[in-house]
Amino acid sequence: MAKVNYISVAKKAAAVQISELKKINKIFDKSFIQAIEFMANCKGKVITAGIGKSGLIARKVSATLSSVGISSFFLNPSEANHGDLGQIDKRDLLLVFSYSGNTAEIANMLKYANRFNIKVIGVASKKDSLLLKASDVKILLPQVKESDPTGLVPTTSTSITLLLGDCLAVALMNKMSFSKERFKVFHPGGNIGQTLLLVKDIMIIGSKLPKININKSIYDATKIIDQKKLGLVVVMEKNQIKGILTDGDARRGIKYYSKNDHLKKFITTNPLFISESAPASKALSLMNEKKITSLLVTTEQNYNKVKSNKKLKGIVHIHSLLQYGIK
Repeated sequence: MAKVNYISVAKKAAAVQISELKKINKIFDKSFIQAIEFMANCKGKVITAGIGKSGLIARKVSATLSSVGISSFFLNPSEANHGDLGQIDKRDLLLVFSYSGNTAEIANMLKYANRFNIKVIGVASKKDSLLLKASDVKILLPQVKESDPTGLVPTTSTSITLLLGDCLAVALMNKMSFSKERFKVFHPGGNIGQTLLLVKDIMIIGSKLPKININKSIYDATKIIDQKKLGLVVVMEKNQIKGILTDGDARRGIKYYSKNDHLKKFITTNPLFISESAPASKALSLMNEKKITSLLVTTEQNYNKVKSNKKLKGIVHIHSLLQYGIK
């Protein structure tokens, strides 16, 4: 038996798919644009569906849509036939994948959608298929050559379907002006989101910052601490940071406070800073090390103690870190 050159076989299979996937350009027509408009204007959820390998593609497309801020979930047509059709709301949109377009399991789902006037985007390779006939938006996949030795196993056909799903998601991202910052919001718990999150993405800024002039009383300081609910107030003098007053220090200080006392007597003059461009995970590590719940944020790159020339950009609080899944 002749020895098989598997690298050559793999390269040939890859070459077939690379060549065939260029046919994706045939899809980008008025129907593709209409599909983007339907998905962007959907008031409910974009529900993806498919059977077998098309179902696996549909699951991945749904996950991608969710990551970019489109409410979406996958629905198995076979399970839907046994009661799960009730999960589909009139405001929802169905995105159904079936390379042949004639899969028996999708028939009841399509009848249900048509009956209740639920919009359907159908993706199939046969123009006269059941799926495309029942769809409001018909996306016709080009016939492609499979890359296996028999030419029968779904390989290139699944790749081009997945590529279409990714192109739909990318087009939607552009329509929504989707950015790296928005991705962090919708994907905070995953490895990608956690890697991207910086202190500036989750810090408290503007009117939410607890600040007080150093000439105010300790009673004024406690009111701001109670109001802002961060457990501290930043003490300022002519827009320069003089220190912080924590809730505990304020409560204890009231016992010994007199009208002649200066607020400076009770503050911590060396609070810790962190750069706004530092990873959020670094902020949590520093909090755990110092056993504190907040850090002042500056534009500087180092984490040294307070200096008079440092500018306050915000406050990062441990609750914000935990909310975004930083551990």
